[in-house]
Amino acid sequence: MKKVMLKTTISLAVAMASSQLFASGFALNEQSISGMGTGFAGRSSSADDASTVFGNPAGMSRLKRQQVTGGMAAIDASTDIKDTSGSRSGTNKGDMVPFTAVPMGFYVKPIDDQWAFGLGVYAPFGLITDYENSFQGRNFGSKSEVKVVTFQPTVSYAFNDKVSIGFGPTINRISGVLESTLNTPFTATDGQVQIKGDDIGYGYNIGVLVQATDTTRVGLTYHSKVDYKLEGHTTVSPGAGTPTPVMKGARYDASLKIQTPESLDLSVTQELNDAWTLYAGTTWTRWSRLKDITVNNEGVTVAAGGGAAPGAFTTIKEDQNWHDTWAYAIGTSYQLNKQWVLRTGLTFDQSPTNNTDRSPRIPTGDRTIFSLGAGWSPTEDLTIDVAYSYLKEEKVNINRSNSSPTASPLARSYNAEYENSANGFGVGATYRF
Repeated sequence: MKKVMLKTTISLAVAMASSQLFASGFALNEQSISGMGTGFAGRSSSADDASTVFGNPAGMSRLKRQQVTGGMAAIDASTDIKDTSGSRSGTNKGDMVPFTAVPMGFYVKPIDDQWAFGLGVYAPFGLITDYENSFQGRNFGSKSEVKVVTFQPTVSYAFNDKVSIGFGPTINRISGVLESTLNTPFTATDGQVQIKGDDIGYGYNIGVLVQATDTTRVGLTYHSKVDYKLEGHTTVSPGAGTPTPVMKGARYDASLKIQTPESLDLSVTQELNDAWTLYAGTTWTRWSRLKDITVNNEGVTVAAGGGAAPGAFTTIKEDQNWHDTWAYAIGTSYQLNKQWVLRTGLTFDQSPTNNTDRSPRIPTGDRTIFSLGAGWSPTEDLTIDVAYSYLKEEKVNINRSNSSPTASPLARSYNAEYENSANGFGVGATYRF
């Protein structure tokens, strides 16, 4: 028997929600329901509740009471797929993103006038796309589901009543399942390649908050990159008609090295009067780290001289070539009375993908997001927040091809126009004690 290395390449659809979530690439914004109401404008400078553990750990210095903030955001996404063509027949229903919920939870305890301690559990990245079995582009991605869950202990220190800093290490667990239809000339029917893996990576968040004037706060937050080496298995299930010398259904040790990108968030909170507050912010994300993705599977064997090229089970590396992105948001809140605050926001978010390398796993374009929200405080100890967001993406094109000399003529191309939209709903609560 002769050993070879099977390389199954996948576009990185990493995490827990959908490609239509409310941040670019596979990042998630859903770490605060109060922030969701203003389109996450002012995320680094508002420090309204314990979710500032993520938004800006320095903001814990503004919270004078011990408190817990928790919530859940749900996403209902839809996709219109048009102008399809390709070497294979199939369907294009566009309902590949299931209804998905993203939970979050935070705790902050002031220690004295200068120090505060906090904890956070949240999802910073996420995606799921799950196409129908007959999807026309199934050779380029039939299912992608990866979850990143982060635990963040945090401390903040206030130098005075104007300037504070905060820092928190992050412990991040990533797990995922990625599937594609097997791309080989030797099968009479479709086979499948399924990849599963997980890892734990470490990073940190650091922030500074400045009370520039009596009515103006400026916040800056840095979220570090995180390195992962996912360890798991690749399961190959060839279709009917595969020659005997070629590997039958088998499982192989798999590994994948990836980095989730660093980001920098700058925002301003401006109190206009006792009722109105204005928020503005911008976020830079270093998506250019994602050039390509390759999963390496060890222990693949074929019979020497079997007549079936090992390359028949080796897909070509799938380039990503993502670019850095900027997001811009502006929002406002209105304190209607002691119990109620109303919020709204508008966000413009660039997509890191390009027209050449975009795949069905993350078929996204630049997006515009409109948000509404409200906070109700029936007592001084309790606030209940709700939020709604509507996302609309520009139309984008998918033009995928596999030019491998061993690729089946029936599986070499998929072309389509995607138009994505989504409705987001959030509900959360803060309890102070």
